[in-house]
Amino acid sequence: MVEHLPSDEPETQGAHLELLSLIEQHPEYSQRRLAQAMGISLGKAHYLLKALFDKGLVKAGNFRRSDSKLSYLYALTPAGVRHRMQLTQSFLRRKEQEFELLRAEIDRLRTALGQQAAGSRSPDTVS
Repeated sequence: MVEHLPSDEPETQGAHLELLSLIEQHPEYSQRRLAQAMGISLGKAHYLLKALFDKGLVKAGNFRRSDSKLSYLYALTPAGVRHRMQLTQSFLRRKEQEFELLRAEIDRLRTALGQQAAGSRSPDTVS
């Protein structure tokens, strides 16, 4: 089982989930390309990727590109695949809770608007 670090807060978990998913779909992406795909800086991508390496969730292998530059091919480890699934489940639960809270707030606002509209349509009685 992968240990959960204090830095595993929802924002970091979301970034790790996105990075794990990108690596799974595009193992040939460089750190620069991963950063671009995520809309983050190269430094942040490196930081996130290093954390995944340190946890044993991602591994890298060397390969040669046709332009003779050495590059890496990233791959999720079996623990990385399991962790991505756990993050997906956690993310989904959190988003479903947020959705339910938003739905309740929308219902309250609609009710309040309906009551205000009904109140403004009835004639004011003056004694």
